[in-house]
Amino acid sequence: MNLLRQLFKVYCHEFKLVIHDPGIVIFFLFLPLAYPVIYSLIYNPELVRDVKVVVVDNDRSSLSRQLVRNFDATQEALVIGYAADLPEGRRAMDSRDCYAILEIPEGFGKKIENNEQGEAVLYCEMSLLLRYRALLVASTNVAQAMGAEIMSEKIDLVAPLAETIVSGDLMPIKNISMGNIADGFDSFIMPGVLILILHQCIILASGMAGGAKRERPGLIGYNSYNEEPSILMTMLGQMLCYITILMVPIIYLVHYVPLMFSFPMAGDLFEILMFLTPMVLACVGLGWCFQGIVWERESVFVLWVVTSVVFLFLSGLTWPRYAMTGFWKALSDCIPATWGIEGFIRMNTNGATLSQVHTDYINLWILAGAWLLAAYCVQRWLVRPAVLKGYDAYEVTRSASI
Repeated sequence: MNLLRQLFKVYCHEFKLVIHDPGIVIFFLFLPLAYPVIYSLIYNPELVRDVKVVVVDNDRSSLSRQLVRNFDATQEALVIGYAADLPEGRRAMDSRDCYAILEIPEGFGKKIENNEQGEAVLYCEMSLLLRYRALLVASTNVAQAMGAEIMSEKIDLVAPLAETIVSGDLMPIKNISMGNIADGFDSFIMPGVLILILHQCIILASGMAGGAKRERPGLIGYNSYNEEPSILMTMLGQMLCYITILMVPIIYLVHYVPLMFSFPMAGDLFEILMFLTPMVLACVGLGWCFQGIVWERESVFVLWVVTSVVFLFLSGLTWPRYAMTGFWKALSDCIPATWGIEGFIRMNTNGATLSQVHTDYINLWILAGAWLLAAYCVQRWLVRPAVLKGYDAYEVTRSASI
């Protein structure tokens, strides 16, 4: 009963700490609620349509005009006009009248008629990779379609009966993007970013709580009764407090944000929450470890700037983990978000069950145990002595003022 009483005291006291500190409230509530919406709106709509293109046609043949018509007929490109030469097209691109130049060299049609390879050059400005991707897809599809059509016509001229034997594409390629039917950038990256946002919010809020304890031990830090509970009961009470506060943001992140922006939602919500449980525990432990170096609340913003970019790259979202060197791959294995992102994408995007992501799930539990054990050492030998020392100094100052 004494341990339960201590646990309840720490639980209530941690609520007081969180409620009275606006910075911790922002990390626990505002960031997971606002950031996903902001990031999702940036890439919404996911696909780029009708990218403006200027054509420089130096050939002016029937095939060059057909190429332009087919290119303009795609949903990705919009031909707004012709330029006399390439410098004029560059001036249109510099003034943002267009975002690409399609240059058809002289002799394009004659080369194709002579069974030679005709080449057209597409110049794209790279301020937005989504526009470049859209034009690349459009130009590739048009080139393949025209090539197949021209080849069919030439075969028909050589052997008129061949068309009755061979028609259409002998080896059609149908691309199905599993888990991303729209083939959009938002649906591709945002499910992983949601988990990374949750990961960062927990770590930063826990780290800021450590700075708050050191800065204001007499106001909202640990009072005299915190000298009595064991380190384990203190950590358990804080953990229960954090999980209680995070229940609504977690459900909002993994269920309602994908629902609002039509992200892939093929997984079971209950199993996803079970999968994320060890990741949340591991993040809390990692945040407690950061408390050993966070002496002021503002110090956590330095950690935010440093760790956000590192965790993003090591998670495998922007660079595949199999292409990393051994050192960076081992370092990414120690980050809870790495396994959380991999498992969540498989479950929520591709409909995997909890048993099908058992490797990620087991690794998260291993990380949770390792980071909580490390956090226990940090709390016992670094944080607790510093908090008690600050509280004693506060008591001495207050007594002297009285």
